[in-house]
Amino acid sequence: MRSRIPYSCQTIDEDDIAAVAECLRSDFLTQGPRTRAFEEAGAVYVGSKHAVAVANGTAALHLVCMALGLESGGLIWTSPNSFVASANAGRYLGADVDFVDIDPETGSIDPDALETKLNAASAAGRKPDILIAVHFAGHTHGFDRVAAICAEYGVALVEDAAHAFGAVYQDRPDQMVGSHPQSVAATFSFHPLKSITTGEGGMIMTGSEDLAKKLGILRSHGVSKDPALVTDARPDDGDWYYEQHQLGFNYRISDIQAALGLSQMRKIDTLMEARRDRARRYGELLSHLPLHLPQATDRSSWHLYVVRLDRSLTNVTRKAMFDALRGRGIEAHVHYIPIHTQPYYRALGFAPGDFPRAEAYYETCLSLPIYPLLTDEEQDFVVAAIADALGHA
Repeated sequence: MRSRIPYSCQTIDEDDIAAVAECLRSDFLTQGPRTRAFEEAGAVYVGSKHAVAVANGTAALHLVCMALGLESGGLIWTSPNSFVASANAGRYLGADVDFVDIDPETGSIDPDALETKLNAASAAGRKPDILIAVHFAGHTHGFDRVAAICAEYGVALVEDAAHAFGAVYQDRPDQMVGSHPQSVAATFSFHPLKSITTGEGGMIMTGSEDLAKKLGILRSHGVSKDPALVTDARPDDGDWYYEQHQLGFNYRISDIQAALGLSQMRKIDTLMEARRDRARRYGELLSHLPLHLPQATDRSSWHLYVVRLDRSLTNVTRKAMFDALRGRGIEAHVHYIPIHTQPYYRALGFAPGDFPRAEAYYETCLSLPIYPLLTDEEQDFVVAAIADALGHA
């Protein structure tokens, strides 16, 4: 057993290394045939009409908001229980940001809270332009209802599916996350700790051909050679000619990263089953302890395995348990510090107490190690350490 058990880590094998080495020996290192093949493979796997690969998951969110026309004076809503990128995507464009409190059983936006808040916002004449719904930990509980509420109120729905590549919708067992008919787009991250990795990287799934074209241009400086978009070409201009009609970004992914992503895609089902097996095993091993366990489902991608201390059954603090695990080489983590409590967002007017359920979730949550390479022996060691910290046999 390793002396250090991280909360997550990448799964890289010799096939991955060979795929990257082959790319390094090829004619293309930046965007080329492997990037296109990676997009096609992603779209086919998810069941989306279009896929656009980008530099990272944050870039994916930023570009989607930009392509949808979000700008200064606009408004997005998202979950306070997420990494700051989910909200920052709106701020990059000068838009206002607000949050919808969570369901503590899922860690994601509470549909009831969303409906109540949208009803009030509609009456006040300030509905959000976009709702960025986060599939926290790779779970999708309640998302179908969130989608229906957004459709009823005419709010564009974007899925922040950074945790959820390889997941299946809880209420749609035949549909992969990224193919929901009521979503404008879904964004994924391929950070090393996600379901598959490209080192850094991301992908946007959308059913809209127009949106996919906008995204493809925006990720590459806003520049295009597409004859349908070029307006000022002269008869003697050749294939070198391009035009910029809007301000874009260099958010491209490289063929090196795409080569790794393609190799990882070939084993996504195996990687998902390994994560789901670890989650099932945790559910069995931890069931006797004073913890709230995540809702078990084999449709989740199980990016995180988050437990919460049951305050009614134990006086042990989250900090004490965290320190006890770290002291034994178990690198437990905490997901997430509520976004609205960060100094940047407090300066915008938010304050502790604004979203009490997200704050209560944060006070008791702890992310345990989960990843395909986690062994039974290591998992047993983690569970034993938790039991010791809680004073249970």
